[in-house]
Amino acid sequence: MTDDRLLVAYHAPGAPPLRVTPSDRWRDWINAMEDRWANRCLPLLMANESGWTILNEHAFEAVWDGGDAAESTTVRFEGEDVGTPAPVQSHFGYGIITWAVPYLFRTPPEWNLLARGPANLPKDGISPLEGLVETDWAVATFTMNWKLTRPGHAVRFEADEPFCMVVPQRRGELESFRPSFRSFADDPETRDATKEWSDSRHEAQVRKFLAAYSREYADERASWQQHYFRGVGSDGVARTSAHQTQLRLAPFENV
Repeated sequence: MTDDRLLVAYHAPGAPPLRVTPSDRWRDWINAMEDRWANRCLPLLMANESGWTILNEHAFEAVWDGGDAAESTTVRFEGEDVGTPAPVQSHFGYGIITWAVPYLFRTPPEWNLLARGPANLPKDGISPLEGLVETDWAVATFTMNWKLTRPGHAVRFEADEPFCMVVPQRRGELESFRPSFRSFADDPETRDATKEWSDSRHEAQVRKFLAAYSREYADERASWQQHYFRGVGSDGVARTSAHQTQLRLAPFENV
């Protein structure tokens, strides 16, 4: 890796460090499904891995009474000395809990850092708030905030549970796109390939339906189309030479 792709995390003096790891590919709620079927969705898996996660250090529960004041939210840590100030607090009020991130991140010139909740990891009664930071020059650390949404409902975060996902984003990249609506008539090749995929998808769904009523189609019950996963069209021909099925982000190194 060259220096122009360095992502540096400076540890703030006096603050306890938190673990930062490449985001995990798997989600427990998906693995608990029958046949873990949602793991067949490659876009979901790739999103899971698209960043580095910061892990919570101390298990706690947070409860909001619905009020606007900071005192309206209570954060209770599980039987351990977490130090002062507490690593998670009700700082802004309005049911928002705040982690002090003990790192000053530095990205290459003209790169921002999107700080968001972990991808595809929903929690009942709370929602992450996202922030986009110009980390190529900012000299202040940022906080990670979540908004409680159900008064009286206790929300728990475990030790080592990810609470923040950081994703580098080149400044100006999104604005460089020029969105437009067009007709498939303008692109017959894409139109025909899409129709071929749609027809094969419909056929596969019919065969799965028949599997519930006919032994002839019994093997179709657990089958699934793997065209996108394999980077090929329904005709089996590769659509790109740069297809990815997994991300392998480098871990943070101690220098």
